[in-house]
Amino acid sequence: MHSLKKIGTVVRFNFLGFYRNPRIILTFLLAVVLCFLLSERVLRVAQHFDTSMQAAEPFIWTFGDGTNILLASLLLILMFSDVPKAGPATPYYLSRMKRIQWMAAQFFYIGLGTVFYAAFIMLVTIILCQKYTFPGNLWSETAVRLAYSDLGNSMGIPASVKAMESITPYECMLQTLVLMLLYSWTLCFLMLTVNLKFGRTQGIFAGVFYSLYGFLLEPDTIVRIFDLGKQERYRVNVLTGWISPLNHASYPGHSFGYDKLPTIFQSAVLFLVLLAALSIFSCRALKRYNFTFMGY
Repeated sequence: MHSLKKIGTVVRFNFLGFYRNPRIILTFLLAVVLCFLLSERVLRVAQHFDTSMQAAEPFIWTFGDGTNILLASLLLILMFSDVPKAGPATPYYLSRMKRIQWMAAQFFYIGLGTVFYAAFIMLVTIILCQKYTFPGNLWSETAVRLAYSDLGNSMGIPASVKAMESITPYECMLQTLVLMLLYSWTLCFLMLTVNLKFGRTQGIFAGVFYSLYGFLLEPDTIVRIFDLGKQERYRVNVLTGWISPLNHASYPGHSFGYDKLPTIFQSAVLFLVLLAALSIFSCRALKRYNFTFMGY
């Protein structure tokens, strides 16, 4: 219990000035702009069909798409470019707690900060589309129409009518949010590990490379580059569905009982394994990390 109290103290210290930090303010302002630009497509669909949407659907359709998740996660590179956070009080904490406890505080800081960021994005997206939404936990007529068309696949609708019949909109929104969080955590934990091992500049490059890797393994990108046919496209879709972290973060990129894509549970397990590995590597890198203390 005493260790948890120490960890909580460092987490609170890391959040001091969080809302007055120009870099954090810029991150959230850019997130608002991003949500506005990305949700415009959803609004056009509702206007085209002249129908309403369920309140969770704008977030599901917007951030069920891997490219949109990638764009949103790129802002986290700006937000957490300074981890691990070392300030004037850090020597005081390090002299009174173990390094592993201090590192655990960094993990909690990243985890909570990412949760707050993802929740903010979800809330902004819902607010921007509230004129066309209703709160009932039922798929809308707009969703049903999209499910029967090719437009639905490009919008990130939960893959098929069969999938929509097996899950409610709020449950789908929760799963979409969890996948987005797991992907974002792996990105931030990778940056933390590389920051500790090689420095902050290399950590930023690692975050950009991780994002670029996911983008290049998007099935549509590969199909366009190599001009593949329908059969080859399916194979590429399955392969990238397993080896690309960005495809694991995309809700429609999962199996709904009729293909060889990973399930939501399998993707979550793979993300958790990756997070555990990055946590171990970062703790080992901390042993040789030379602190440079800077004021806020």
